[in-house]
Amino acid sequence: MPFARLANATTPTSHLGLGLAAVGRPGYINLGREEDLGEHRTVEALRARTHDLLNAAYAQGVRYFDAARSYGRSEEFLADWLKSHPDLDDIVVGSKWGYTYTADWTTDAEKHEVKDHSVQTYDRQRAETTDLLGNRLDLYQIHSVTPDSPALTDKQLHAKLAELAATGVTIGFSTSGPAQADAIRAALTVTVDGEPLFRTVQSTYNALETSAAPALAEAHDAGLTVIVKEGMANGRLAEPYAPDALKAVAEETSLGADAIALALILREPWAGVVLSGAATVGQLASNLHAAVVDLNDDQLARLNALSEDPHTYWQRRGQLPWH
Repeated sequence: MPFARLANATTPTSHLGLGLAAVGRPGYINLGREEDLGEHRTVEALRARTHDLLNAAYAQGVRYFDAARSYGRSEEFLADWLKSHPDLDDIVVGSKWGYTYTADWTTDAEKHEVKDHSVQTYDRQRAETTDLLGNRLDLYQIHSVTPDSPALTDKQLHAKLAELAATGVTIGFSTSGPAQADAIRAALTVTVDGEPLFRTVQSTYNALETSAAPALAEAHDAGLTVIVKEGMANGRLAEPYAPDALKAVAEETSLGADAIALALILREPWAGVVLSGAATVGQLASNLHAAVVDLNDDQLARLNALSEDPHTYWQRRGQLPWH
């Protein structure tokens, strides 16, 4: 299994990954995006930025890189970088299908992505991913499964995913929304020929949104690798937007609020990989300090008190504008 490479890695940051959602397209919902990217967001500018981040991440011990069909040109940018580093055989590459990018490289599109978990979309996007990433793809995930997703019940789709798994590609799924726990538990029951289909789960979990934790622990116990996304709550846990309690702990440890927020996740025994969504090399370096953060009981208690009702959290996330 590809993720065994991460388990055997010796770098302190091997359980931190780099997600490319924020740099594969000009528009996204992260706070502070104007300061991070400025106005210069051409394809080539973001390609160069992505490559700089990948170079910095690898040099600092990161070994998992996460893209998606809907992250603009993230697969293309990652594929270009991989082709320029053919000797790197210790990298784990994941991507996702199920959303189609529709913003046409703008920040003010009416719709930036369209969700469809049909077999037809899988066939099309699988071919697109293959054209770009070829045999470098280790993990293919269904993007944002919810309890009502047809991907949980479509036997034809399950058979196709099992065929892909038979070639050596790990099959996973990601979740979003206030009912993540229900989606995770439903996915754990999906089997093909008596064998579990999914071997990884990628879910939103952070100091503000902790509702999926029990289900993620169950997934871990069932043998799935757990990947955590949106650990920074789309920028809500970074300076200058971080809650006062998080800022106070950051000051006590002489580290950034971002490092503290990610360190809180790394402490969870079920967390296999925690993604950085950095848009700058400086943010990435700060994020990676999470690997060496040591929090005491008082600090943990203050941070744990930040958790919000999941419906409140996801309602606020849904109101974040695309920048």
